[in-house]
Amino acid sequence: MGVRGQDRQIDNIEFNVTDIARSKAFYGQVFGWTFTDYGPTYCEFSDGRLTGGLTTGEPPRPGGPLVILYADDLAATQARLEAAGGKVIRPTFSFPGGRRFHFKDPDGYELAVWSAA
Repeated sequence: MGVRGQDRQIDNIEFNVTDIARSKAFYGQVFGWTFTDYGPTYCEFSDGRLTGGLTTGEPPRPGGPLVILYADDLAATQARLEAAGGKVIRPTFSFPGGRRFHFKDPDGYELAVWSAA
């Protein structure tokens, strides 16, 4: 993990995955993340602002905290996500300040994507 040192900010998110290459392809295609490999069981990702890890060190644990990603164009993001094999599990809905949808990635993690109104 990169050194951040930003007090009271999310520093890292780690996904236990079954196939690092598949996860890299999925998140790279849909969200444009970049990756740094640290051996066969760990890969760091960056979205340009936040870093995290993909690891095969433990089995996937779907659930846990909901990670919410931002997108300027919600419909285009959903189209890329579905083309990459993601499954929308809660269709786009409005809330004060924006709209969002929830999806599952190839390992079954539920995440959400939102866009401002």
